[in-house]
Amino acid sequence: MNYDDLIDTTAKLGYMLVFNGAEVYRAEESMRRIFMSYGAGPGEVFVIPTFLSVSVVTPEGRAITRIKRIPPCEMDLDKVEKLNGLCRRVCVCTPDVSYIRRELDAIAESPVFPFWVQTAAYAAVGFFFTLFYGGNFRDAAVAMLCGGIIKLVCGALKKLKVNSFFVNAAASFFAASAALFAAYADVYLNYDKIIIGALMSLVPGIAITEFMHDIIVGDLIAGLLRLAESLLTAAAIAVGAGAALAAMRMLMGV
Repeated sequence: MNYDDLIDTTAKLGYMLVFNGAEVYRAEESMRRIFMSYGAGPGEVFVIPTFLSVSVVTPEGRAITRIKRIPPCEMDLDKVEKLNGLCRRVCVCTPDVSYIRRELDAIAESPVFPFWVQTAAYAAVGFFFTLFYGGNFRDAAVAMLCGGIIKLVCGALKKLKVNSFFVNAAASFFAASAALFAAYADVYLNYDKIIIGALMSLVPGIAITEFMHDIIVGDLIAGLLRLAESLLTAAAIAVGAGAALAAMRMLMGV
């Protein structure tokens, strides 16, 4: 057994799990199970949303350690599901490590949904959440447009590698501004319900769920990091929408 290859490949799997939005405990458990399947013991595994460290001691007593810095996650649950399936197959069949690396590369390169599909999904979120919060179909139609604007702004700014705080703030600002302009043109629109419905696509629901789970199970550092991420995202949304409301009130008295 080439333990260097094993730990490199296993660390890559854990990295990809966290990077694509998996829970911390899921990444740690997956890596431990792979190590045990190949007779390397459970290993020493430590993962938080921004950092990963794994260590294994070979039968000769040599300690091998790998550390990886994890950038902000991309939230691709389809890849998380594929990685989970790969982990299960590896634990049952224990194939050659080169097979795992090929599968990881294939998963990493697997296509995501086209941009127009993602934009349509953002528009649908705005449409249905506006109806959920008591808006009418005219409000929902405007919220659908605002949802599309959010995705367009997010896509453009992420290509420029803008910080996620400013991405969320800018997307919230443009979506709220579009809602307020529509309400200025049609006084029968409920701009508050339009804004709330459209901005639901920016709410960090997965991060909120994960930080609560992490804290409950005792992963306090990971939970606090997720909490900070959730609060910053919420603050960015509030700053963007608040700036749009303040600007429109000064300009048009909406």
